Amino acid sequence: MHALDVLGEPVRRRIVEELVDGARPAGELAEVLHVEFGISQPAASRHLRVLKQAGVVESAVDAQRRLYSLKPEAVEDVTAWAQRISRFWNQRLDALETEIARGKAARRNVERNRS
Repeated sequence: MHALDVLGEPVRRRIVEELVDGARPAGELAEVLHVEFGISQPAASRHLRVLKQAGVVESAVDAQRRLYSLKPEAVEDVTAWAQRISRFWNQRLDALETEIARGKAARRNVERNRS
């Protein structure tokens, strides 16, 4: 499963946002999700499990807590995908910019010829 497949879900994207600054205990993540989305701790655990199975996050046991952190490879996969897509749009936006500039130049020429 690709990271983007699981990041389509807003709750999972929020978990990833919470992990950007470093590892967080599952309990803290569950609390954030409860406050923001009203979901239970078991539901938060299911979302974390899906992210882990997709290779987006990893977990480690720290005494009585389970710490979750982002896997850099997953972020790199998403970044690479976004760069491929942005090349597609950048080409089209560049072409649009050229057409807009041509239209402005043509209007200026028409206005000059009227004067």
